[in-house]
Amino acid sequence: MTSTLLILQIILAIAITITVLLQKSSSIGLGAYSGSNESVFGAKGPTGFLAKMTFILAFLFIINTLALGYLYNKQNSSSIADTITPKNNAVIPSTPAAPTAPKK
Repeated sequence: MTSTLLILQIILAIAITITVLLQKSSSIGLGAYSGSNESVFGAKGPTGFLAKMTFILAFLFIINTLALGYLYNKQNSSSIADTITPKNNAVIPSTPAAPTAPKK
């Protein structure tokens, strides 16, 4: 489950990066290349669509991050040392015994 969410996290990060780079900025970055799509997205062009898409992708990215954090924390709450049992099934003391002085 966590590996699927991790792959989804990487895909969402790439998709957010692409949608942000396609948006028109004051310096007319990569948004200048999306001018041919104006008739597809409406009169305003792709600006409104890309803004909504960025918001949706960012929201999904945050939800996925929270889910990954929850699952990793739940998975790592126990230690492997809790499952170790001695070969003779003896009880392991929680504190070591105090050393005794040698007899003379």
